[in-house]
Amino acid sequence: MKKLAFVLVPVLAFFAVPLGLMLMVTSVSVPAAAEELRAVECEGAVPATGQWRPPYQQRYSVSARGFGNEFHPIHHEWRMHSGQDLVSLPGPGPVVAIGDGRVKFAGLMGGYGNVVDLEHEGGTVSRYAHLANLDVRQGQSVAAGTTLGTEGTTGLSTGNHLHFEIHVDGAPVDPVPFMLERGAPLNGKAVARSQGPSAKTAPADVAEGGVLPFELPQPRSARQDSLHNKPLSIPPDLKRLYVAAGKRYKVPWTLLAGIGMEETAHGRNTATSSAGAQGLMQFMPATFATMGVDGDGDGRTDIHNDADSVYSAANYLVRSGVTKGPEGVFDALWAYNQADWYASDVLYYAKAYGGGHVLGGGESCGSTPGDGNPDLPPLTDERTEEALSWATTQIGDDYRMGANGPNAWDCSSFTQAAFARIGVTLPRTAQDQRDWLAKGNGRRVQPGQEKPGDLIFYDSYRGPSQIGHVAIVWDPAAKKTVEASSPSQGVGHFSYAGKAETKTIFEIWRIGNVSDSPTTQS
Repeated sequence: MKKLAFVLVPVLAFFAVPLGLMLMVTSVSVPAAAEELRAVECEGAVPATGQWRPPYQQRYSVSARGFGNEFHPIHHEWRMHSGQDLVSLPGPGPVVAIGDGRVKFAGLMGGYGNVVDLEHEGGTVSRYAHLANLDVRQGQSVAAGTTLGTEGTTGLSTGNHLHFEIHVDGAPVDPVPFMLERGAPLNGKAVARSQGPSAKTAPADVAEGGVLPFELPQPRSARQDSLHNKPLSIPPDLKRLYVAAGKRYKVPWTLLAGIGMEETAHGRNTATSSAGAQGLMQFMPATFATMGVDGDGDGRTDIHNDADSVYSAANYLVRSGVTKGPEGVFDALWAYNQADWYASDVLYYAKAYGGGHVLGGGESCGSTPGDGNPDLPPLTDERTEEALSWATTQIGDDYRMGANGPNAWDCSSFTQAAFARIGVTLPRTAQDQRDWLAKGNGRRVQPGQEKPGDLIFYDSYRGPSQIGHVAIVWDPAAKKTVEASSPSQGVGHFSYAGKAETKTIFEIWRIGNVSDSPTTQS
């Protein structure tokens, strides 16, 4: 287990940073006494990601009664408190497994009352005490998120709460830094039900946060044209365009073929529609003006050019939310033609041409335009230094898509973990982190104006229409970052020189002096 850098001495000096860089960091923000503002939350529960998760699905408060020497409310003396007390909100709720494991013990245990002990890999045991009831039995294997029982007040307890412990190689450790290191901070936020594999080794095609590709949904009952127009053969040149555009924008080529069949029977009828739509994929000129892209690289974007039309359709689907799960597919197709039957027709044709999977995005913040809050004060010097200090302690760690630490990361989990050390909970994926900032938790800055601790976002593995990578600015003068870069390079310092000129999306954002402020008395 890594030792966390929480000491607020001049931490950057530990890493042999030039004096000039230290001076740049100290110029980042307003005075250290600046007020920390409450972060603007995304709607809904945070997605469960990685191998570990908090022991609740619902919101909860983190009691001031934590790990260490605490005054016992019943014995009225100072005693070692070997865990962290948590209280679900608004009332007693289900307690869930923080990770995959085997039930080592389930039953009464003295002052703990009803207890479940889960045995995990690596000599780790998690304990859940004072439960009102038990929903598992000894010897049972459980997955992360499995309900173990209901929060209660059995044993020596003065009210409903969960006493949560972590033991490593038989000795209790503080659960707060343990969970923080593993990308599952105990910050009081609701975390959705765990889904999919929670094993530490993610599949090859996993996305950030462990999000897995999902299959194109089945068409719904409200079909129209596809009831009497059978799917026609696709001309070879046009199929090549569908396949190439699908590969570039990370959508199934069959979905583009479904639109091509529905709109013009793959170019057999490209006349301007009664509404004014034009070209192979039937774009309205006003829509094409904002969504059109140069598909064949000839330097022009032409609504009547087949390559431009197909690539623009792929761009439009992605920017309309096609990666946001099965409902996102329907929403994107509805945006394309604003009819429920249209979406089902397209999906019917897509299935006929072979179906496919969409690389999910895991978005929870929703697309947020704009440049954020220009009046928001930036992070203080002290907070910026602490986040950067922790980031440098991870240099040499592995990069693995979907990993949440403590020794392997993807780009967004690394960034999330760095700022979690200072009470800032960023969303899990790069796109969501950018949108969270735009919601009012930060402000956009222009290239050349960046400072240490700013975040750089650009398009990557998810195609040119979506943000797929995030990095933390380390040295603006040298255009250096500290980041989880790639499987071949891992975590380290890297250059962002030239990215603004070569990437379709390139944005720099400054985090405001916001905080989760999760700790309460209970």
